[in-house]
Amino acid sequence: MSDFIGFPLAGLDFYEDLEADNSKTFWNANKKVWESAVRDPMKALVADLEKDFGPAKIFRPYRDVRFSKDKTPYKNHQGAVVHSAPTAGWYVQIGAGGLYTGGGLYAADAAQLAALRAAIDHEVRGAELEKLLAQLVSAGYRIGGDKLATKPKGYSIDHPRIDLLRHKSLTAGYEFGAPDWLTTPEAATRIRKAWEEIRPLVEWLSAVTAQK
Repeated sequence: MSDFIGFPLAGLDFYEDLEADNSKTFWNANKKVWESAVRDPMKALVADLEKDFGPAKIFRPYRDVRFSKDKTPYKNHQGAVVHSAPTAGWYVQIGAGGLYTGGGLYAADAAQLAALRAAIDHEVRGAELEKLLAQLVSAGYRIGGDKLATKPKGYSIDHPRIDLLRHKSLTAGYEFGAPDWLTTPEAATRIRKAWEEIRPLVEWLSAVTAQK
């Protein structure tokens, strides 16, 4: 039996307040709220999903500010990722705006990016990807990812899939916000369904980028 009972609205309120006061003083005074309304529900959620998708990594709440101009110490959301490949997989996040789920290729080294672009360039594989993305868009998902401002080296600006070739990462995500079911066990069912809808894209990207 799952221990996940939903994400309390206190967690969303916590992040709304954190956005107004991102300080160690606020964090220390409200850490128990984060533990009970954010950390513990996220742990229970990923444990519930593990059988179908694999073990998750729950990200630390602290920002790495060493090379950032923004020195605020805490992230304004709590995320977790399940890897299907070293740089691809599923993602879930809770923050002030509510629930977000997604999946895809989040980072790629030079060899993986070259393999992705070769697959996009391929007549059959590229068409497969276009179909997968079109299905997700029609289901309400938003396609995202970092992109080059111009064409990648070695490809024509007139390529029929030039927009996809510009991608350095490629994701599909859905903003659920804060529906009534967010605070109930149904949230796990909704997230599981979303991840299953994204699975074909995740598996396509995982297979392609593994071909080094």
